[in-house]
Amino acid sequence: MDFEQRLQKAIDRGKRTKEQVQQTQSAQATTEEEFKALHSSARLELTDHIEACLRKIIDHFPGFEYETIIDETGWGARIRRDDIHMKRGNADRLYSQLVMIIRPFSSGHLIDLLAKATIRNKELFARNHFQRLVELDLDSFSNLIDLWVLEFAEGYSAQE
Repeated sequence: MDFEQRLQKAIDRGKRTKEQVQQTQSAQATTEEEFKALHSSARLELTDHIEACLRKIIDHFPGFEYETIIDETGWGARIRRDDIHMKRGNADRLYSQLVMIIRPFSSGHLIDLLAKATIRNKELFARNHFQRLVELDLDSFSNLIDLWVLEFAEGYSAQE
């Protein structure tokens, strides 16, 4: 094999390598878009569930205000209320809230739920739960949301 043939084979190998790299990058871009779509779909379903649960809290405990959250921290909802407790001439302001947020898509390919609860100025919990998108189980997330909302309702009714 002369130099010209070896040169041509080297050029052909280089072109094949370039094509393989481009195909791999294209496949990764498609996969990234699929992950984004999966995250978006899960986020919509979970935020709807969060809204339904928090609105039920409002039905049982009048005085809470509902607020939709859509910002750089994520998507979700917050309920909160301020109470004034009169005690021997003093007025104490008592703050209660429950916040649940699905965080934005990240390169880690996770769905991430953040929850914070405060009852009468005392933190009840501050939690985070996440799953990889490839292992996503929306039922377990929905059940977890239910449990955390129920824990807040129980704690609030015990303090009322």
